Amino acid sequence: MDNRQEVREFLTSRRAKITPEQAGMPSGSRRRVPGLRRSEVAALADVSVEYYAKLERGNLAGVSPAVLEAVARALQLDDAERAHLLQLARTADGSDALTRPRRRRAKEQWTPHRSLQWTLDAITAGPAFVRNGRMDLLAANQLARAFYSDVYDSAPSQRNLARFNFLAPASRRFYPDWDTFADTCVALLRTEAGRNPHDKDLHDLVGELSTLSEEFRTRWGAHNVRHHGTGTKRFHHSAVGELTLAFEGLEMAAEPGLTLTIYTAEPGSASEEGLRLLATWAATQEADSLTKQAVG
Repeated sequence: MDNRQEVREFLTSRRAKITPEQAGMPSGSRRRVPGLRRSEVAALADVSVEYYAKLERGNLAGVSPAVLEAVARALQLDDAERAHLLQLARTADGSDALTRPRRRRAKEQWTPHRSLQWTLDAITAGPAFVRNGRMDLLAANQLARAFYSDVYDSAPSQRNLARFNFLAPASRRFYPDWDTFADTCVALLRTEAGRNPHDKDLHDLVGELSTLSEEFRTRWGAHNVRHHGTGTKRFHHSAVGELTLAFEGLEMAAEPGLTLTIYTAEPGSASEEGLRLLATWAATQEADSLTKQAVG
């Protein structure tokens, strides 16, 4: 992805979100742009208008950390947005080249180490799975395969949570809060694009979703980013109904760029019982599958 364009659109979109009142400045009666003017951001960041205009044209190469921090404060960036800006600056400098994990070729199949699969299989109270920054499902325990049965019905190369979110009609039923999931999904992909702008597979995925989904395309253009490590979500599974689950996302030290996510239910809740029913359903489905394979 084009770093300069990404920088330009990110800074412009953040500036448009901050009102003069939020920045402690007079609003005036004749404003031609949403949010702050470039001159106002420059004043808040204590840099010249010309220098800030250069940044907003997409040129972050050589910008000092102090200036980046000042711009982040002026634009009132949250932690995820600030990290995204710093990553864009590292990419512009080329300083991320040595620290960036080696990108696997599109045809190179990643296989989880057997100890990782053992770990996943040992988690029996809730769905546990590994995904990459593109939101491909790479490894899972039995409960996660049952939980994401609509996704696992697809070919292995199509098992992607973003593709499911925006292209599969079943996602509207699976995610009762569909808009929230959609916003989060795109923000995570945008964050990954800042971390790894050279990922052709990510570029292809974004192109596919932008072409096929107006809802994705609109969200992608908003340039929102976020961190997504813990929280609670609602689901509706076709086999067991409503589930309210907490999740924890753990970055994998042995595999940079991959995240282990574990869903659990509150002890004693209806959702905990729902996960037990889902485990029974999963075992039945797997037994039926093995029987069919043996007969075939």
